[in-house]
Amino acid sequence: MQKLTPFLWFDTEGEDAAEFYVSVFPNSRIVDVTHYGEAGPRAAGTVMTVVFELDGQRFVALNGGPEFTFSEAVSFEVECEDQDEIDAYWNALTEGGEPGPCGWLKDKFGLSWQIVPRRLTELISDPDRAKAQRVVAAMLQMRKIEIAELERAAAAEGAPA
Repeated sequence: MQKLTPFLWFDTEGEDAAEFYVSVFPNSRIVDVTHYGEAGPRAAGTVMTVVFELDGQRFVALNGGPEFTFSEAVSFEVECEDQDEIDAYWNALTEGGEPGPCGWLKDKFGLSWQIVPRRLTELISDPDRAKAQRVVAAMLQMRKIEIAELERAAAAEGAPA
């Protein structure tokens, strides 16, 4: 059993968001949907919560009202193996959303994601600090992360860090 579960507050879009996310991530599903009853505070019969899993990670979407919205202070990182995987997640999650810097984006519901290649973590952890800094400098110029550009920056010996 998962001990920690992200709980995402939406106005009324919780079910739409959950359906969208399970369509983007493999091995994902809607687990349960609950509805408000006569006790409120929303209209009886409207969706209250949606429990869903994204590749085995459980989430709950709550249709709690317009009082709270998402900010970049909280985001979800998606670690990717290759450029095809980066491209697929980036394209799906930016549809109707907004690309940001350094692999960050906001989806159409305002939730922030980081689409990050595993290779980036390896390169910025390289013991050759000049190489690592060249990679960071290259990443800071990007929106969607391009692994080939990171590799070029890493290989550019003698280039300014």
